[in-house]
Amino acid sequence: QVQLVESGGGLVQAGGSLRLSCAASALFSNSRMGWFRQAPGKDREFVGRITWSGGITMYGDSVKGRFTISRDNAKNTVNLQMNSLKPEDTAVYYCAADSHLYGSTWAYWGQGTQVTVSS
Repeated sequence: QVQLVESGGGLVQAGGSLRLSCAASALFSNSRMGWFRQAPGKDREFVGRITWSGGITMYGDSVKGRFTISRDNAKNTVNLQMNSLKPEDTAVYYCAADSHLYGSTWAYWGQGTQVTVSS
């Protein structure tokens, strides 16, 4: 069982930046970790993901060029750097992980952290 704990959410003005972190209790070399978000009344949205061994990233269209995912293998941590934030980025952000390098399902989820962007 992998436990994920997010941190770093908060309130920021539009145009500002925030950095979220997700600490994993354990990971395997062929794991991938991702970020999702869900705003009130909306479906969960894919933000991005990174492969644990190769560090290959992929992003959702709405955040490309503004958000960056990175990993710290030594700390079993993945980070989400969010720049040029917009009010529409307001959501609960969730970290997810899976032991398969590729796929559409995610076995493990964090509890979520709130990000609020004021206009």
